[in-house]
Amino acid sequence: MIKTSLLKMLLFLYSLFCKMEDDKFGFSQEEEVKLTIQKFEMMRKNNENCFFDVTEFETIIDYYLESNNSIRAFEAATIASEQHPNSVSIQLRRARVMLDKGRAVETLGILKRLENIEPGNHEIYIAKGTALGMLGDIQGAKKMFDYSLSLDSDDIENILFSITTVLQNLNYYEHLIPYLHKLIEIEPDFYAHLYDLAYAYEKIEDYGKSIIHYLKYLEEEPFSDSAWYNLGIIYNKLDQHDKAMEAYDYALAINSQNAFALFNKGNILSNLEKYAEAIPVYHEYLENEPDSFEAMTYLAECYEKTNELILAKKYYQDAIELAPDFPDPWLGLGVITLNTGNPDDSLIFLRKAVRLDDENPEIWYLLGKAHYVKGEKKAALRCYREALKIDAYYNEIWSDIGKIIIKDGLSSKALPYLEKAYKVIGDVPGINYLLASLHLRSGSSESAFRHLSIALDTDKELFREFHDIFPRNILTRRIRKLLNYNSLI
Repeated sequence: MIKTSLLKMLLFLYSLFCKMEDDKFGFSQEEEVKLTIQKFEMMRKNNENCFFDVTEFETIIDYYLESNNSIRAFEAATIASEQHPNSVSIQLRRARVMLDKGRAVETLGILKRLENIEPGNHEIYIAKGTALGMLGDIQGAKKMFDYSLSLDSDDIENILFSITTVLQNLNYYEHLIPYLHKLIEIEPDFYAHLYDLAYAYEKIEDYGKSIIHYLKYLEEEPFSDSAWYNLGIIYNKLDQHDKAMEAYDYALAINSQNAFALFNKGNILSNLEKYAEAIPVYHEYLENEPDSFEAMTYLAECYEKTNELILAKKYYQDAIELAPDFPDPWLGLGVITLNTGNPDDSLIFLRKAVRLDDENPEIWYLLGKAHYVKGEKKAALRCYREALKIDAYYNEIWSDIGKIIIKDGLSSKALPYLEKAYKVIGDVPGINYLLASLHLRSGSSESAFRHLSIALDTDKELFREFHDIFPRNILTRRIRKLLNYNSLI
């Protein structure tokens, strides 16, 4: 038996011998690739026609494909096909180059010829499945993939890996999942497959299974900040905000430069109305991403909500300097100036915001409020109408319209127009509450009861938004009974 020390010495001598052989011929494998590429580049530069054997062309084409240089790969594959038209390996690489350029139909033509030459070559059917998948024929693609798996039982892992890579790249996540499960059975210690499986379940919105597999992956790879980050996204989508925050905190503990985790953490705190807690998080994010006008806007909103209006204005203005066509900071400045009793400036900011985003009902609503504060009722109602065209369920607008109509004594005049609008938009709670109030004031108690019943059935809690337009002195006995039944008076 050879002693351990002697065995180590033999291994050392063998490795030294291999290095000496490389030195003797003047190059290693990496250098050989480099020399082959240089030779090809020189041929192109000098517009020459040099001969390369099949192995050299395989090296050249693979090099350019791996470097994402599809133009050079295409040139190399074209020349290789001319010099070696009967080489299956060259034609397969030519097919891959065509796939890389998105030319799936031409690829199928190449592969059809190769099937007749080497019908047992699984690589042909993987490439064919890829082409079919690119053309949208996922069932045909799966048929090819499954057939490729039946051809070589000794290389199942690599075949499955190729299939899963293709399906990932083509975003066929639902069809990817069964192949990933097979791959995990064969390679249970290759934990990246668990990550890919969790991500696939996330993409098809099966969040329960996605969480299970992310947690399994994190049991083995607890320092993966990307897995913790993805887990945080899922918990947030499920409104499990505490778990989302915990996941983002883990991601940040592992990688303090994970800006996305910081940004999302700030957004959760802001959405939970924990504005004071969100502020330092946004500041930390901006240290990493100083040109993020979205983060500046959200930071400004937090300052606005905590009544630090000078800082709110500063960050809204900073965001505008970075992105003058982003409507949100204009809207923010409009809100601040409107709430601080400056409707003239508010109109300037809100008009700018609505020009940048005329599909946002909130901007139209606030623009209407600014007009109303200035006593410009017709302009206010025009803005409210634009907002309701976009979102008929904007209940605050129906409430404000009602207050304007009632205050100006326009109930009887407004009723016909609102009834026409009702026929168009249907049983929207806001318009039903408003019509109930206006019918009551016009003496149509039966119509008032009908609209109020519909509104309460649709959204009972919303009545509190319209409480002011239902004073007790106009309520009929029947309507009082209905509101009392719903515990609203």
